[in-house]
Amino acid sequence: MHSPKPASRPASNRSPSRWIPRWATAAVVALPILASIGLAEAAPVTFSASGANPAAIQGQVDAFRAALGGLNPNLAGSAGTGRREINWDGVPDARSVPNPLPADFFNTTSPRGVVFATPGTGFQVSANPGSGAPVEFGNINASYPGYFATFSPQRLFTALGSNVVDVDFFVPGSTTPALTRGFGAVFTDVDLANTTSLAFFDVNNLLLGSFFAPPGLTGSESLSFLGVDFGTAVISRVRITSGNSALGPNEAGGIDLVVMDDFIYGEPIARAATVPEPGTLALFGSAVAGLVALRRRPGKAGESTGAHT
Repeated sequence: MHSPKPASRPASNRSPSRWIPRWATAAVVALPILASIGLAEAAPVTFSASGANPAAIQGQVDAFRAALGGLNPNLAGSAGTGRREINWDGVPDARSVPNPLPADFFNTTSPRGVVFATPGTGFQVSANPGSGAPVEFGNINASYPGYFATFSPQRLFTALGSNVVDVDFFVPGSTTPALTRGFGAVFTDVDLANTTSLAFFDVNNLLLGSFFAPPGLTGSESLSFLGVDFGTAVISRVRITSGNSALGPNEAGGIDLVVMDDFIYGEPIARAATVPEPGTLALFGSAVAGLVALRRRPGKAGESTGAHT
């Protein structure tokens, strides 16, 4: 007498893809999204130099320019690629010492896509020789022309009542917030290490990194350059800290007074919709968590919830 044959398992009409675990599907979806987020976090490249004259820093300034791309004209709208520069020398006498510089001068009057802010009382561009006003901020302190030097003659830039300047980026000539890939500045009379710095912030105001300008090699009238290129447009704001004191006192007793010359930065580009906001990342995380939970949920009778074996 033969034993009855075991009941055969009914043939499945499911396609082979049905047997792919749900957690694997979640991973397939997650990986390209995480990869695209990671692309916005490329390691920054730093350019820096210091010395007694413009020639000492010119090589690093030019290397930074080349990394960012060609110089764009001072016109409204974003060129998409390349760079913009501010050397202060075209600022008219009516907007320089003894007068303040408007915070949005380089987004409205001369559209280059930056607007300044400071905890202090405003901004000032130094006078040209022949204007009748003291040069190199001698209007603030008569000793300052002996402290400071220019990279591109003859004007310099400073905040008033503070040593901090915030640079926010906009599509040039508009109020549309923008991002840039890199920013650099020339400083004069950096005496102390780890004091004068550039701090970079992303679209969510999170710190991308903080970098220090190298001190000069002479007691006064030295020049220092610091530029940082992130490779892709992720910078929403740059905070510039110049020395450790606002202009006003003499430089003595550990006081390091520093002012700025040329600004060089990547073309401001409108904030892309692909930049992940915190809410977007939260939704993405919830979706992945939901798929993982679905993977763990017991299936119906006779239904596998894992890989086919």
